[in-house]
Amino acid sequence: MSILNVMWAGGSAFASVHKVHQQILSQAAPGTVIKTWLLRGPATGCVAEVGECREWNLSSARLKGKHAWRLLSPWLRASFRKALQDSDAQVLLLDGLGVARTLLPVLKSLPHIRAVVVIHGSTRLHRQDRKLFLQLPASQLTLAAVSQTLAACLEDDLQMPVTTLRSAFDPQAFNARLLPRAEARAALGLPASDVPVFGAVGRLVDDKGFACLLEAFAKALASQPDMRLVIIGEGANRAALEARVDLLGLRDKVSLPGHLKHAATLYKAFDWVAIPSLDEGLGLILQEAVMSGVPVLTSDLQVFREQLADTGRYAPVNDIDAWQHAILQALDLPARDIAAEQYVALAPDLAWQRFSQAAASLLSC
Repeated sequence: MSILNVMWAGGSAFASVHKVHQQILSQAAPGTVIKTWLLRGPATGCVAEVGECREWNLSSARLKGKHAWRLLSPWLRASFRKALQDSDAQVLLLDGLGVARTLLPVLKSLPHIRAVVVIHGSTRLHRQDRKLFLQLPASQLTLAAVSQTLAACLEDDLQMPVTTLRSAFDPQAFNARLLPRAEARAALGLPASDVPVFGAVGRLVDDKGFACLLEAFAKALASQPDMRLVIIGEGANRAALEARVDLLGLRDKVSLPGHLKHAATLYKAFDWVAIPSLDEGLGLILQEAVMSGVPVLTSDLQVFREQLADTGRYAPVNDIDAWQHAILQALDLPARDIAAEQYVALAPDLAWQRFSQAAASLLSC
């Protein structure tokens, strides 16, 4: 079998997408040939191994046919059609709706190629999306979402089937790479003592809710002045978040070390992981933290309750006072016991088994 993995772009901004696709591709049958297209950006920006790579180096405006680029859309689709024919691909694994809108119109003339569109988060559906999907037979197109919550939402909007492919990790392989607490803290420049540390990981963008987390943490420090906060990630809001850190006088309490390729090995540095997202398709950080034995404090989103049920510690979305209270309350809770309960609820071994079976089925059927 030959699989072509088509992704929007490389770089740390798409780290979670790369991880999901790497996990899906790991379930391909032995001997499968895997190739990857990056429509934008260099392969050097990928944070996961996704096979032999071709860089198209196309702009977003060109891919979306905006402005004058609309005149060249037929030429671009002809280029994709020729490249697809030359690739000998039997299955296309497509990264989200943007890539699907670009590639699916080409497949109408290539019925021997089957497409699996993996949708990673909530997105604004265009009026033409359902029409586009219906142009291909069900035997040629599968829509998959990374959580049951997201799948149900998409099914309601599109009025067509969406497969649940809840992303997961191999817990044994993941835990084998974790650094011990002392080493993880040293790598982040944290004291090796029992100073309580909250960690957060994600892109520095509005939807991750880090502005709320900073404000809540600053207010909580009045009661627990020895706490530390580490926010690992990079993004467009870095300057604004750093300015807020300075304004709140938190330079010695908060660090923003940027994107760390080895971030998934560092969770044991934290006593709690905070996930203040305003919206999520799944939340891989939740899974990574829980598998590391670190309890999580999250926004009260349905997708998080889908994974942790009553074992989760939830705070209302973007509510600074509620998050302040939740942070202080967490310090008085038995973190190890809560982490164990959350591990049981997440059931990483069973989740990985189900994901592996579902991914293998999607790639082979």
